[in-house]
Amino acid sequence: MLPLVALVGRPNVGKSTIFNALTRTRDALVHDQPGVTRDRNYGVCRLDEDNHFLVVDTGGIAEEEEGLAGATTRQARAAAAEADLILFVVDAREGTSAMDDEILAWLRKLSRPTLLLINKIDGTDEDTVRSEFARYGFGEMLTVSAAHRQGLDDLLDEVVQRLPEEGSGEELDNDPNRIRIAFVGRPNVGKSTLVNRILGEERMIASDVPGTTRDSIAVDLERDGREYRLIDTAGLRRRSRVDEVVEKFSVVKTMQSIEQCQVAVLMLDATEGVTDQDATVLGAVLDAGRALVIAINKWDGLTEYQREQAETMLSLKLGFVPWAESVRISAKHGSGLRELFRAVHRAHESANKTFTTSEVNKALEVAYETNPPPTIRGHVSKLRYVHPAGANPPTFIVHGTRLKELQESYKRYLENFFRKRFKLIGTPVSFIFREGTNPYEGKKNVLTERQVKAKRRLMKHVKGK
Repeated sequence: MLPLVALVGRPNVGKSTIFNALTRTRDALVHDQPGVTRDRNYGVCRLDEDNHFLVVDTGGIAEEEEGLAGATTRQARAAAAEADLILFVVDAREGTSAMDDEILAWLRKLSRPTLLLINKIDGTDEDTVRSEFARYGFGEMLTVSAAHRQGLDDLLDEVVQRLPEEGSGEELDNDPNRIRIAFVGRPNVGKSTLVNRILGEERMIASDVPGTTRDSIAVDLERDGREYRLIDTAGLRRRSRVDEVVEKFSVVKTMQSIEQCQVAVLMLDATEGVTDQDATVLGAVLDAGRALVIAINKWDGLTEYQREQAETMLSLKLGFVPWAESVRISAKHGSGLRELFRAVHRAHESANKTFTTSEVNKALEVAYETNPPPTIRGHVSKLRYVHPAGANPPTFIVHGTRLKELQESYKRYLENFFRKRFKLIGTPVSFIFREGTNPYEGKKNVLTERQVKAKRRLMKHVKGK
């Protein structure tokens, strides 16, 4: 599983700003009012292909034990108890406080790896600040100004150095012959029922109460001579609808499962259509770049008219992922399972397909000749060559000039062209565009003495006219 980093501290010390800086998002609300972050916010920090970790932004730990502030404190403590590394965030401008002392005492009892992070260091005397926080007894203190992105590189280096290669949860299954499938979706769409039907035995607790599955449960399966690892995840729902502490932390487990699976099966309820919560789950899968199969459950319970209406709604709501196959199933009765596994195989094979440099360059050449990039302000982007850079999802690096000016519509054209040419089904396709550096940029042309004399003669001749 992905390592987990928890941001812990009293209200308004800048945890949400640090979260946004690490995940390069604006997911966490940032405001000067203490206690703005009521819920835990989760994101993934992707440094490069090998270094990923989950970040959880906790609400500020307050003194109240009851009400919303008390619930927020309990959430923060639940997050910290599961973390591989805790970043204890304090405020450089306000210095130490009684609440900081209480949080530190609790962290010491927790015995989790902890790093002291002094935020808002800009505009202060750093030596004085370090001296004040030295009484906390940390061997090393990091200072940052998250709002100005000052010190973030040092922070990331330190975090990567301290994190384990894999998180404290279940070890990642690296068996190349086993397909890892995560069944994801909002609560009560039938994920556990489907896994139980596939296994032929009731391994998961399945009920009509939304949120029965509180953790991600992995089960190995052999079917038709192939090996699988089936992961039944907790349902992801809108944060405003998530109330219990245990259920809230299950979101971390679900996100870890999505990141580590090879194929995500997004389950939808045919009787309810595509909801905002479904879109949230789909967004998590797309952010992770995982192969995707959409399973539309409870299809057998619809009339012919309802099926026609559902088909229209699905094509409308899921039109932005036309590459993902959708399968109509009944988790309760087992219909559609054979076609579901066929779709999973197609998505898995496409996501892990290997390419040669020559064949992708030929594809780029044909795509360029068929539809060259448009002229922008008198200039045209030039695509010189491309090479494969990775799998799951298939990734290609395109080199050329003026690629920063390449329009999004043309990037989508390249994606669709490659998808069609290489028959990529059920997987996103990623393109990285890189421009060559100009070795003479920023340099002045230094004339020789002979060139200087020739220039003077020329200028004298011009002035004489």
